[in-house]
Amino acid sequence: MSNELKLMILKRVGFGIITIFVITLVVFAGVEALPGDLAEAVLGQNATPETVQAFRKELKLDLPPHIRYVTWLGDIVQGDLGRSLATGDEVWDLIGWRFSNTILLGSAAAVVTIPLAVFLGILSALYSGTWFDKAITSSTLTTISFPEFFVAYILILLFSVKLNLFPSVSMITDSMSFGQKIYAIILPCMTLMLVVMAHIVRMTRAAIMNVMNSRFIEMARLKGVHRSRIIVQHALPNALSPLINVIILNLAWHVVGVVIIEVVFAYPG
Repeated sequence: MSNELKLMILKRVGFGIITIFVITLVVFAGVEALPGDLAEAVLGQNATPETVQAFRKELKLDLPPHIRYVTWLGDIVQGDLGRSLATGDEVWDLIGWRFSNTILLGSAAAVVTIPLAVFLGILSALYSGTWFDKAITSSTLTTISFPEFFVAYILILLFSVKLNLFPSVSMITDSMSFGQKIYAIILPCMTLMLVVMAHIVRMTRAAIMNVMNSRFIEMARLKGVHRSRIIVQHALPNALSPLINVIILNLAWHVVGVVIIEVVFAYPG
């Protein structure tokens, strides 16, 4: 991994951490500016002043705002997300299982999407100008033009309603085997694949075609090297930098954008 790529990754990670920190400040300030008392809202109007005071002390609402924020931030860094006001359970216990489900869905889609998209992008560049290249370009443009939920509903219509091959509701439980879970998430994985793969395919093709105009590629052509070998051994390694960048960005979208897919398929993520 080159120093330039490492620096780019560190910058993006640092920018992400700063962005999250600023968002927490804005949300905390917004909640703090809301009128009313949280303790009274939770306990109701019939709660005694002593009960309200005890509840405020339990939630540390009696402390100044800046101390509460710093305390909360320190707990978050240590992995303590607090307890749910609705159930009293640990927040991490409530979201841990769902978070692992989201990771499963995003990882399963990424494992198939990335190599397949790069392979199709290479083929599209190899057969540029042919019917295969035009078909790939048209299909990727079509997929990018539609929102994720529309692609999901089309897949449900085709593979669940018409063909009855896969379930339209991707509900999984701990009692299911790994194979059963994979079968249940095939349609949401296909949705993620079609949306993300379109970007990676187009970027792979564009990066390779850009390198194909270089002087060393012309030299390889003059030496009689086959076009497929030129693309795989010469063009692709020199096109990896922008390609890795777009893959990383799409992997980040896998975690964030998967929320819409989870809602469509009633997936417990």
